[in-house]
Amino acid sequence: MIMKFIFAAVIFIHGLIHFMGFAKAFNYGEINQLMIPVSRTIGALWLLTGFLFVITAMLFFMKKDNWGMVAAVAVVISEVVIIMSWKDARFGTIPNVLILAAAFFSFTAVRFENTFRADVQQQFLSNNSLPASLLTEADLQPLPAPVQRYLHYTGVVNKPKVKNVRIVFEGQMRSRGKDWFKFRSVQYNFLDEPARLFFIKGKMFGVTVPGYHHYLQQKAVMDIRLFGLFGIVKMDGEEMNKTETVTFFNDMCLMAPATLIDKRIRWEAIDDTKSKAIFTNGNISITAILYFNEKGQLINFTSDDRYDVNEKLWIPFSTLVHEYKKFENHNLLYKGDAVWHYPEGEFVYGKFLLKDIEYNGNEFKN
Repeated sequence: MIMKFIFAAVIFIHGLIHFMGFAKAFNYGEINQLMIPVSRTIGALWLLTGFLFVITAMLFFMKKDNWGMVAAVAVVISEVVIIMSWKDARFGTIPNVLILAAAFFSFTAVRFENTFRADVQQQFLSNNSLPASLLTEADLQPLPAPVQRYLHYTGVVNKPKVKNVRIVFEGQMRSRGKDWFKFRSVQYNFLDEPARLFFIKGKMFGVTVPGYHHYLQQKAVMDIRLFGLFGIVKMDGEEMNKTETVTFFNDMCLMAPATLIDKRIRWEAIDDTKSKAIFTNGNISITAILYFNEKGQLINFTSDDRYDVNEKLWIPFSTLVHEYKKFENHNLLYKGDAVWHYPEGEFVYGKFLLKDIEYNGNEFKN
């Protein structure tokens, strides 16, 4: 946040300095810093550039995607007027280069994110045909008793069945041996033909590192890029496909419990607090155990079918729920941990805080 404020201030001050060229051209006070005469036409360009930089600073601080475009225009005009007064204004090229570089990397990050947005829009067009009928008591009858109680607790009975869900998380993540980093994620899950489109922005050393996990047609890809340009991690293959199937089902259980009536789930009763689920998507099947408390809350989800891409091993995985909260008249996970269960002990690698959720939308929302 401090670096963001400093950079916005640099752009803003750089813009204010351009007003000196306008003042010089129109004889508003003594401008001794500019010795070379400035025509009124060029003075008007100095003024325009100053306003563009001020607008750029505001857009950047407000996290608007188009700040880089405005910045690029401002830098081009700025450099033209600087060259015309090179002897007096040449040092203005330094902030121009810095601003242009930041604008370029902002553009590449936005372009990377636009891939995610386009995929979401395509899914809304092609993967949204499930009926919007109500989920009734009759739909619950095939489910084990603990799962039925959970669906009653979450409040999904007599509400519309879920076709898709938009989920926004904030939290922290880490790998073994590394520090926590903060993140914000936006994801869309579609249920007709299972699809999970997950875009994450992590903060590492003050730099935003975006990543895109997409799971379409039973195939998963994890793509993480610095500035949305330089590849850091890109993984796919059978391990990722099965791992993301677990993640997709985990989302169904915790974020969209109304979907647990899905015919692709085979339930096996264990006891009054546990149920086993086998979820099949195409040729991929995964198994999970769901744990419930006396309130009917789902408090833990475990599976042996997730692959740790860092350790390159199949490791038992769980999602531990700490707190529930009401969202859209549903009681849902609010705080939870993602945990790897290594032979030497548990390792919490993700702390998730649910910020927003929306069911059955029909357009992309950031």
